[in-house]
Amino acid sequence: VQLQASGGGLVQAGGSLRLSCVASESLFRSSTMAWYRQAPGEQRELVASITRGGTIDYKDSVKGRFTIARDNAENTVYLQMNSLKPEDTAVYYCYGKNTRGLGYWGQGTLVTVSS
Repeated sequence: VQLQASGGGLVQAGGSLRLSCVASESLFRSSTMAWYRQAPGEQRELVASITRGGTIDYKDSVKGRFTIARDNAENTVYLQMNSLKPEDTAVYYCYGKNTRGLGYWGQGTLVTVSS
């Protein structure tokens, strides 16, 4: 398994969750890492990404609430999600894309935000 995500759950609106994704060392060290999400009936969308050099990008609707970070020693990427809203409810997927352009998906982790 190249990517293993965890940390989803049920939280009330305004609450916080932290997602984690552990990658294989070879993938992590060569990859831009990202979190995507897919809500029921919706297309999968990019939430946040972080390059090997630390350049970060966020979906507009999560800016100021979500923080992506990578721990190069642990081959792990995190998504800290604060001030969660019901519209953040989705299955969240970890994604890694290496320098050869090959992309890998982790299994999803469900985040449910109740109002």
